[in-house]
Amino acid sequence: MKNIEINSGEFLISTDKSKLDIHAIHQFLSTKAYWSLNIPEEKVQTAIQNSLCFGVYYDQKQIGFARIISDFSTIAYLGDVYILEEFRGHGLSKRLMEMIMQHPDLQGLRRWILLTGDAHGLYRQFGWTDIADPSKWMELHDKNVYVK
Repeated sequence: MKNIEINSGEFLISTDKSKLDIHAIHQFLSTKAYWSLNIPEEKVQTAIQNSLCFGVYYDQKQIGFARIISDFSTIAYLGDVYILEEFRGHGLSKRLMEMIMQHPDLQGLRRWILLTGDAHGLYRQFGWTDIADPSKWMELHDKNVYVK
């Protein structure tokens, strides 16, 4: 997979994993992200190794992140999306989503999925909708997996 980068004013969005600050990503996910509180850093590292990642940077500092888990043929899961609070309001989440949705390796997928507790408005701008028939979906979820 070829690395892709776009500049958005003074911000950079890149798929180059060598630019990722895994410690900064872990810090956010383990302390600020309601979906992954207390996640161990080695879990974050493994997740990054096995995902298509998008880093958001200001002055070479990691200020945002998203990752895609996919077979690159039929399905993709969007997860761990964030922009640091002090950098919100600059349209970065929209630029990040534009880059994700336009990524050449993610075109023609039958299904995209994500879980969100508070960003429905952002994703709806990109065509995402509520699950049409939730009765078909199942899950096995251990919300305390990182607390044990």
